[in-house]
Amino acid sequence: MTAVLAAAGVLLAGGCSSGGGGGGVPTAPWAESASGGASAGASASASAEAVAPATGSVRVVRTVAQGLKSPWGLAVLPDGGGLLVSDRDDGTISKVDERTGKITELGTVSGVAAAGEGGLLGIALSPGFASDHMIYAYFTSASDNRIVRMLWDANKPAGEQLGAPDTIFKGIPKGFIHNGGRIAFGPDGMLYAGTGESGRRGLAQDKGSLGGKILRLTPEGDPAPGNPFPNSPVYTYGHRNVQGLAWDDKQRLFASEFGQDTWDELNAVKPGGNYGWPNAEGRSGDPKYVNPIAQWHTDDASPSGIAYVHGVIWMAALKGQRLWRVPLRGTTAAAAPQAFLTGEYGRLRTVVAAGGDKVWLVTSNTDGRGRPKAGDDRILELEVK
Repeated sequence: MTAVLAAAGVLLAGGCSSGGGGGGVPTAPWAESASGGASAGASASASAEAVAPATGSVRVVRTVAQGLKSPWGLAVLPDGGGLLVSDRDDGTISKVDERTGKITELGTVSGVAAAGEGGLLGIALSPGFASDHMIYAYFTSASDNRIVRMLWDANKPAGEQLGAPDTIFKGIPKGFIHNGGRIAFGPDGMLYAGTGESGRRGLAQDKGSLGGKILRLTPEGDPAPGNPFPNSPVYTYGHRNVQGLAWDDKQRLFASEFGQDTWDELNAVKPGGNYGWPNAEGRSGDPKYVNPIAQWHTDDASPSGIAYVHGVIWMAALKGQRLWRVPLRGTTAAAAPQAFLTGEYGRLRTVVAAGGDKVWLVTSNTDGRGRPKAGDDRILELEVK
């Protein structure tokens, strides 16, 4: 990385670390396209996009539920039916009544082997959930990371409502660290999964490996039609540890990922793109790598889940213990990121759009790296602008 790029990144991270701090008029680093240096065509296309305000606000509406243990994934049930939350270490899925905060355990996902950063991680509802009642989950087993789906029968007693896991995809490398774990169904009905390189850096650049990738699958677990590499589930590569996935209102995908010691990243996802790890961390001068649209020093972020709301990516930060707001102009950042809730709720794991100007935010202080207090962890309802 050149000194110029490093200095630009310091400006990016340093100007927005305080809670509620403002963004401002975009400077040169923000004018870059997602593919690296800006082109005239990319700039013209971006300028035609609607732009979210440079600065915004966050209001904590209420604590929805608290006393959770190692919560990780969150799925929103349709029609106000509640929230499903996964417990990384115990391997359980519970339902939270979003009105009363009552927590009811659905059951334990068999086969979960929790250790380090591994365990029961992301969850997602089937696109046909209203009729098939299927819950998808990404978890660490004794041998790998895998994706399963389970039938939920709400008529059975609490704790016995989950059917046996049906493994639809397996063989994702596991490790004590960097297991990825975020899954989400895209607007195209395909299942996307963020994976980590499990601490083995070389896997990220190996297109034959499932580690350090974003995968795109059919709901049955096959490589999705139209993937960039023939007969492969790999959608993008060169990632260290993908932790967040979200789409904007034009069906464009964004992803967050952990850096090592220097730069964490928010990326606009391009099919077939190489995101550089381990040869590049953060912005790079090499045109074969896709540059992040925003980057942070690792002490300020260690990003996890992301959500898109009205032209803004909201990003939960673990080590940084804050919620980042990144206004967009197309697939570029329109202004400097702005931080909220800095240090107020500890480590932040997952953020999910809740409709309108609301999001659900899940804390992560009982994950072995936080400092849990009485009542941690919790789900918060926020109003964001």
